[in-house]
Amino acid sequence: MTTGTSEHHLTRTLLAEYPLPDEVRWGLADAGFVYATPIQEKALPVTLAGRDLAGQAQTGTGKTAAFLITIFTRLLQKPPAGRPRGPRALVVAPTRELVAQIRADAEILGRHTGLTTLAVFGGMDYRLQRDAVKAVPDLLVGTPGRLIDYEQQGAVTFRDVEILVIDEADRMFDMGFIRDLRKILRRCPPYHRRQTMLFSATLSIRVMELAYEHMNNAEKVEIEPERVSAHGITERLYHVSSSEKFRLLLGLLEQEGGSRVLIFVNRRTTAAELVRGLSANGYPTRALAGNVAQDRRLRMLQDFKDGKLAVLVATDVASRGLHIEGVSHVINYDLPQDAEDYVHRIGRTGRAGALGTAVSFACDDYVFSLDAIEERVGRKIPVEWPPETLFRQGRVAQAPRAHAGFRSRPEPPRRQAAPKGGPNPAQPSDDSYGRTKRKSRRR
Repeated sequence: MTTGTSEHHLTRTLLAEYPLPDEVRWGLADAGFVYATPIQEKALPVTLAGRDLAGQAQTGTGKTAAFLITIFTRLLQKPPAGRPRGPRALVVAPTRELVAQIRADAEILGRHTGLTTLAVFGGMDYRLQRDAVKAVPDLLVGTPGRLIDYEQQGAVTFRDVEILVIDEADRMFDMGFIRDLRKILRRCPPYHRRQTMLFSATLSIRVMELAYEHMNNAEKVEIEPERVSAHGITERLYHVSSSEKFRLLLGLLEQEGGSRVLIFVNRRTTAAELVRGLSANGYPTRALAGNVAQDRRLRMLQDFKDGKLAVLVATDVASRGLHIEGVSHVINYDLPQDAEDYVHRIGRTGRAGALGTAVSFACDDYVFSLDAIEERVGRKIPVEWPPETLFRQGRVAQAPRAHAGFRSRPEPPRRQAAPKGGPNPAQPSDDSYGRTKRKSRRR
């Protein structure tokens, strides 16, 4: 579950100390949650009292459980006066994977509540989801585009939303969803007639502006903002040329193995070529990218979780919202261009009390991101210099090109300077060019 966290992140506060309905307590027991995490310890007294909250917390810190506990408690303690026309609780998240993960967590925590949960997002059967939305679930979780699409068609209304959650608010801006999000907020009841929770990895100026505009005097909660790396993760960085990255990757996979290895790249064309290269060298691999159909994504992730697929290549579509037990290694084949993405990428390992390894390649194409990444994490990433024995030749023909996705065009022949007093021999004269055209016409 996304809500699982390392033991180092737990407090001494028992979740049983909070005034929760028995149905919610039973769900917590099913999930194995006993002690509160720092974000839960600070957020639950605020949210269970019905107040708005803007919380800064990294992925894997238990924020999903914090807002789900609040949602189920409120819906059980305050039954509706009549039959709602739309969902009573709404969670908006930026990616399909995060929406699916929140729904999975809600099904465990809300198992005994009798409340219904539905997730809607792109890539799945449009009509089936629309029909399910019309059945009016108690909790609706979705991506901004799909939610506003169904609302504009009249399949769902947000006028009965009592509690609203905006998850990964910073990502909404990064992915260009802020306009759709604002439409959803305007279609919900006004801020003084609903409870709103906002969670974000960073409470930047633009995120706080969103909170001030659409929330009712939200209380700001920050959890260890100065510490952004997860406990239990060993980080190291290799400075390597673009042409040597694939050989180094083969050596690392051979030397360290790993039960589940997640490799991040910046472009889906790089992902496709890396899959071909690794598969040709004995590492069956698949690529998780934005152009992969949703049903294939889900099967791929399930195979990775079940251990049927040892290596998965992904773009940043997988860096947030995914909780996969037992990811032993995260490899940044390409350094991310956004420093915040580095934090989320390495957060895929070292979860639920396990140890993990995060390896990054600083090549000549992406090394410019390193300063911003180290400034973001507040320290230098340990550098190691790989020995020559770590590089494996493999099948070089299958290796991805540097800057995959950009085909280099041959440069046109340079014109030679015409000698003084005569024509340029590299350029045909006007008369010869005309004769060539006339001959081609006759042919």
